[in-house]
Amino acid sequence: MHRSILKTLARGVVTTLGLVAALNASAADPLKVGFVYVGPVGDHGWTYQHEQGRQELIEHFGNKVETSFVENVAEGADAERVIRNMAKGGYDLVFTTSFGYMNPTVKVAKQFPKVTFEHATGYKRDKNLGTYLSRSYEGRYVGGFLAAKMTKSHKIGYIASFPIPEVVRDINAIQLALNKYDPQAELKVVWVNTWFDPGRESDAANALIDQGVDVIFQHTDSPAPIQAAERRGVYAVGYASDMQHFGPKTVLTSIVNDWGPHYIKSAQAVMDGTWKSQDFWGGLAEDTIVLPLNKDILPADVQEEASALIASIKSGAFHPFTGPVKDKAGKERISSGAVASNAELASMDYYVEGVDSELPK
Repeated sequence: MHRSILKTLARGVVTTLGLVAALNASAADPLKVGFVYVGPVGDHGWTYQHEQGRQELIEHFGNKVETSFVENVAEGADAERVIRNMAKGGYDLVFTTSFGYMNPTVKVAKQFPKVTFEHATGYKRDKNLGTYLSRSYEGRYVGGFLAAKMTKSHKIGYIASFPIPEVVRDINAIQLALNKYDPQAELKVVWVNTWFDPGRESDAANALIDQGVDVIFQHTDSPAPIQAAERRGVYAVGYASDMQHFGPKTVLTSIVNDWGPHYIKSAQAVMDGTWKSQDFWGGLAEDTIVLPLNKDILPADVQEEASALIASIKSGAFHPFTGPVKDKAGKERISSGAVASNAELASMDYYVEGVDSELPK
């Protein structure tokens, strides 16, 4: 064979082998996944649980993923900077884990259409931006049932972070349970305007207890309210993670978020090229919400009834926001027999009948 033909063939073989090697290297590259956290990973609440979800992701995929996180990122300009840096840094998938990250995530997602983004608790989506949240109101309703059964003062307290729909609907879910199981109960709300501030959370818990409250709920991230309740001998319901070890004589249950399965599912979809923007709501049925009952302090009959209530929500037989539901002014918001849609739940901006507080403007 002519020497020039051999050289041409050789060059072709080398080129092909190089191309195959490059493709194999590309296929072996790990999926880069970034997480943006509003609080510290050691808050023992919201951010802690998202970090547990990241760890589940690593455990599931091993070296197929490369992950990192930035904690204590303020909502606003700081968030936009951090999210943009991840997109510029070659990340394939970015999870932004607080409501106040919504607009910064939307802005950066438009600028980086090849990066996949998912935003927790928001409602704005795009081709490369999905949303996800937990149906925490399901857990709140069960917590409201437990509060109704365990309270002696008939005064229930709620430490609220910010007046966003997620927080408002959780307050309403508790009130709906109180309306059914203890109509004389009062639900008192204190707004602290922070996600994580142990000192302020503790002060709020003590202020509520001083008013006669004997069951404390929180929509904040530290265990400080639980610890205050334990010190003062009242009950509490933990949030985001299982907080029973902070108040073994206090915590009736905790509304635990398990984000790992969703993170695994989303990462796999990006790897497979099948990811599509969606609005994921995970509750008891999906095991995104878990409610560990404190069997050491809950009477057996209350445990049994709570377990039945959890099962009915999980099966879909019962929905906490089933009409008729009226607001504080007596206006019907959900008609008799109807079930609130995700859109109605996502835009909830009113208190239901019975809430002994005014919603901040």
